[in-house]
Formats: sequence, structure tokens, C-alpha cells
Amino acid sequence: MTLKNTGPSLEKIAKTLAGVRDSREFLLKNTREVIVLCSQAIIAIHRGDVAAAQKNLGRADMLLKRYRKKSAGHLARYMITPEQEFVEASALISIYQKKQIPSHTRLAVMPESYVLGLLDCIGELKRMTFDRIRTGEIAEAARIFGVMEGMYLQLQTFALYDKVVKEARRKLDVCRILVDDVRAAITEESRRAELIRALDSR
Repeated sequence: MTLKNTGPSLEKIAKTLAGVRDSREFLLKNTREVIVLCSQAIIAIHRGDVAAAQKNLGRADMLLKRYRKKSAGHLARYMITPEQEFVEASALISIYQKKQIPSHTRLAVMPESYVLGLLDCIGELKRMTFDRIRTGEIAEAARIFGVMEGMYLQLQTFALYDKVVKEARRKLDVCRILVDDVRAAITEESRRAELIRALDSR
């Protein structure tokens, strides 16, 4: 019978695909906690609560290590979003603390996750810079903007890999606008401060 071998083969394939489906559903459900923890860490950083941010990042890191064991092969793509959020929060807390941003190997994330996470971090740096401008911390605002602009310039070339790193080009376009907005705000605030100093010196 011509179908003698297809039955056993399809049974094995069905079992394999069932395992892949179960792992996919597990990752989609459970990595949401990582995303929430990273979002909470970012909120804590903006509040200046480093201890809470580090605690949430530590928990997120622990969960990522656990979930990576279930993300072999093509399932790895389901780790991109949670890893991306982890990179974003990790970079932001490093910048806040005036430390070096960790490498992708140090964070143990995929290259695509690292690039996308840094691109997302630029939006948080805009918020952080504007917060400093509002509180009159112009020197600190300028420092954060310097990191923001430098990060954008380093990431610019990844527009070439848009087919590999999905949404890289779109995110870069957004980041360019953010950098220009912050540059204009810093320039305006600096000129205002100079004018006030000039008037006070009369």
C-alpha cells in the first residue's frame, strides 16, 4: 500500500508539532510577566527608585533564563519582545546611574533584541531629559541628551538590516524625530539660561 509509511510519519510529526504549539503558548503567556516587570522597572527609574527598578529587573532576568530553555529553534523569536523590554530597562537604569550600558552578551539576549531595546530606550531618554529640563537640571539634561544622541548615531546603520531586524528602520525614523525634538528643547533652554544670566549681570 502506497500510504504505509505516511501514517507513522504523520503521527511523529503531529507529536512534534503539538510540543511546539504547547511551548509557543507557554512562552506567549508567561513572558508577559517579564514585560510587566520591565515596564515597572522603567516607571521606578523615572521616579528615582533605583532599588525597586533593580528588584524588578532581577526578577525579569531570572524568568528570562528559565524561559530560554523552552525557546529552542524557531521558538526563539517569541523571546524577542520580552528581551527587548529587558534591554530597554537595563540600558535606562545604567544611564540614570551614569554607568556603562551592558553589552548584549552581558545581558544574554539575542542581537535583534538588543538593537530593538536600545532603540526603544531612546524614547525613555527623551522623557528623562524633559523631566530634567522641567526641574532646572540643565547640565544633567545635556548629559542624558548626549547619551541619547550618541546611541542614535551608533544605531543608524541598522536601517540596512531592516529585513533582519524587523521594524528597525521605522524605529530609527521615530528616534531621529525624538533626538531633533530634544536638541531643540536643550538649545532653547540653554539660550534662555544665558539670557537670564546676562540680565542678572547688569
